[in-house]
Amino acid sequence: MESAKNGNITKEMEIVAKNELLEVEFIRKGIANGRIVIPKSNRRDTNPLGIGEGLLVKINANIGSSKKVCNIEEELDKAKIAVKFGADTVMDLSTGVTEEDVRNIRKNILTEVKVPIGTVPIYQSALRALEKKGAIINFDEDDLFNVVEEQAKEGVDFFTIHVGITKQIVEYLQEHPRMMGVVSRGGTFLAAWILENEVENPFNSQYDYLLELAKEYDFTLSLGDGMRPGSIFDSTDHAQIQELIEISKLVKRARARNVQVMVEGPGHIPAHEVERNIKIMKSLCDQAPFYVLGPLVTDIAPGYDHIVSAIGGVMAGLAGADYLCYVTPSEHLALPNLEEVKRGVIASKIAAHAVNIAKYGDRASNWDYKMDIARKNLNWEEMINQSIDPELSREIHYRNGDMDDDVCSMCGEFCAIKILQDALDKKASKKII
Repeated sequence: MESAKNGNITKEMEIVAKNELLEVEFIRKGIANGRIVIPKSNRRDTNPLGIGEGLLVKINANIGSSKKVCNIEEELDKAKIAVKFGADTVMDLSTGVTEEDVRNIRKNILTEVKVPIGTVPIYQSALRALEKKGAIINFDEDDLFNVVEEQAKEGVDFFTIHVGITKQIVEYLQEHPRMMGVVSRGGTFLAAWILENEVENPFNSQYDYLLELAKEYDFTLSLGDGMRPGSIFDSTDHAQIQELIEISKLVKRARARNVQVMVEGPGHIPAHEVERNIKIMKSLCDQAPFYVLGPLVTDIAPGYDHIVSAIGGVMAGLAGADYLCYVTPSEHLALPNLEEVKRGVIASKIAAHAVNIAKYGDRASNWDYKMDIARKNLNWEEMINQSIDPELSREIHYRNGDMDDDVCSMCGEFCAIKILQDALDKKASKKII
């Protein structure tokens, strides 16, 4: 960001401009004014990626172990399959079984996955407190910042940190309970710590120190939405908006220190409130890149929440969201397996691609053009290759046995494309005669 403000073009800006089919000066100006970020640590070599105003909507996939299910190889496989099917970034949200397990998962992903990697460092702080001090909320300020620096030294590119949770908001929730309370894990850890110690959130009170770390290691701050609604009945409530107002102040402080920053948003939001939420955030935070979980527009679909999320993602993207966090079919039910990670990524990728076509036309639609040419020519092999999931497309097309080269089992000889093309060919041949 400092380079951009000084008018200098970096190689990362050039790569992003090329990938986005934009002039590099557009990227430089966007970074300088804080409306574009390139989350890239100075400790690790990754493929530069731009997120923000005027850029294609990106998607993130979350992976990570839990205290109940921890398999280092499987989490690495999840990260790899997420990238294979279109995730632009990966976040490691591991919480167990041991702190050493969490370190190993993160280090393997940082070594073997070349997209930007994010974490929520308070998870490791809480695990360390549990192991060494007997309870999740027995961490102190040093524990929080030591883990941030430890992970920054390893090369983590962006951190979700819940800086906007204040003692005032937590006390408000005591007097005005929500339907679903606080559903953000990091947000809950901090809220519980504030209640226990009756002091301010260290990430908020020591925000300048956090900015110093970000500057030193060049990681991007993703200001977490600890008060995101976990129910459509908590959407756009006092706690959510108060946190956002606090975050808007912290965005300005980060930009003044030349620290790249983006803002996280909800969460569970009914469809008619999605656009309003995006516009409120963009207005308050001076068009900072906005990162949304879903949003999920209904609460009734466990097992299908990747679809719910994709619906909300299209609405959010069209309203101005820059970055979509996927949701898997196992959301609210269990830790996702490999297949569920794949389905979550594909659903989110479809949503982002649909937004990009609507907003940017030719910059995004070349893939669809290739597919449509293949369909027009009834070129099944090319259709399969151009599909977002070629393996599934091939399986479905051939599940009724070998097909005629021209048609599928849906229409067979009644294929609309084939009938018209045959008629046109017949007409043309008569003219030649």
